[in-house]
Amino acid sequence: MNERVKLVIVDDHALCRRGLADLLTRTAAIDVVATTGNAEDAQRLVQELAPDLVVLDLRMSPTDGLTLLKRLREQGCRTPVVILTMSDARADVAEALRLGVQGYLLKDMEPDAIADAIWRAAQGELVMAPAVAAKLGDILRDRQSANAHENAIRQLTGRERQILAHVAAGRSNKAIARALGISHDTVKLHVRHILAKLSLSSRVEAAVFAVEHRVTLETLNR
Repeated sequence: MNERVKLVIVDDHALCRRGLADLLTRTAAIDVVATTGNAEDAQRLVQELAPDLVVLDLRMSPTDGLTLLKRLREQGCRTPVVILTMSDARADVAEALRLGVQGYLLKDMEPDAIADAIWRAAQGELVMAPAVAAKLGDILRDRQSANAHENAIRQLTGRERQILAHVAAGRSNKAIARALGISHDTVKLHVRHILAKLSLSSRVEAAVFAVEHRVTLETLNR
């Protein structure tokens, strides 16, 4: 992909902001167009600059990252957001997933792994720190019973199962459309139907659900 990615960093620690910006600008196709440690400034910057991606810390003062994310979503902002934080608490992860984040990364990851994950998130992939990914199954099980899951799977059409399997593989809507020979808008519509039928809030949850219930490209191709 030749297009450059416009990115906004929101973190109330100046050293973290500067360090991450320096790390990411070494990746030629990423432009850090703004950094801020203030939630109000972040709202304004996201609206004015229309970035491709926002990297957001959770533990900020006086307004925390999840509150900022809720405000953005309430305003109709659909800019993809990747959480980059020290917290792997299940409650934080669960709420971030409910708000539809594109990824959840931890600050103790290797710098190159963080940069690579953020780049992949900008391309539409779902990105998770390994320590967070290990908790996702438990989070989903907390929300719904196994019987409810099985009943929900039966509601999916064959095409919806196909698309869910591609979501589980981390593919963007455009990549799924190319793979299946259908339009991007058709894929978006199917994804909305899948999330509604499974009572899920985000693509990340859908991907975890699919893997746990063996709705994957490997199983569909058998």
